[in-house]
Amino acid sequence: MKNMKTPETAAEPLADTATVFVVDDDEGLRKAIEFLLDTAGLTAKTFATGQAFLEYYQPQMRGCMLLDIRMPDISGLDFQEKIRVRDIKLPVILISAYGTIPLAVRAMRDGAFDFIEKPFDDEFLLKRIREAISFDIDQRADDQKTREAREQLISLTTREKQIMAYVVAGKLNKQTAAELGISAKTVENHRARVMEKMGVKGLAELVHLANLLNFDTPDETGRD
Repeated sequence: MKNMKTPETAAEPLADTATVFVVDDDEGLRKAIEFLLDTAGLTAKTFATGQAFLEYYQPQMRGCMLLDIRMPDISGLDFQEKIRVRDIKLPVILISAYGTIPLAVRAMRDGAFDFIEKPFDDEFLLKRIREAISFDIDQRADDQKTREAREQLISLTTREKQIMAYVVAGKLNKQTAAELGISAKTVENHRARVMEKMGVKGLAELVHLANLLNFDTPDETGRD
């Protein structure tokens, strides 16, 4: 690694809740990266093989992964695909001493957070690691929000789902009432219950949740 000095960047609060999983068969590099991360206030866990990581990892663990692209048991690209299939969503930073443009393009296309060539600058590596950790934390928050929104959507009746579909499509209460053959007052009441059940206060929030859930108009024509 280049520039092996004590990082000047202060540790951030996210360091207390995240782990940098380092998967590399080079013991010397693993130790050097672990020292760098420890000095920067980041928690590291190192593995000589991808299998060792899989045996250790638990879904609730957050952070990011530093993954060597060339290892004896499995290539970094193949391992990235393996963890994707297992629904492990950790952001992956691939590292390689043999970087080529086609390799980097494939890595990014396959979902890598970044592709960094060895020897790398310590400060740049730390910057990308912190950004990857922040991405993971935000991603998990979005996943939790999606799960909650899905549960809220399930709680809606068929009619309420219909009303929601018209609302997010920008239809007025009178237009919705005319198309469904019900009164505007009934639409208004259903709309209020949709907002309450979905936990939103306005149209913009409801549209955001609908987009998050890929919500479409239900086929059923529910009745009161």
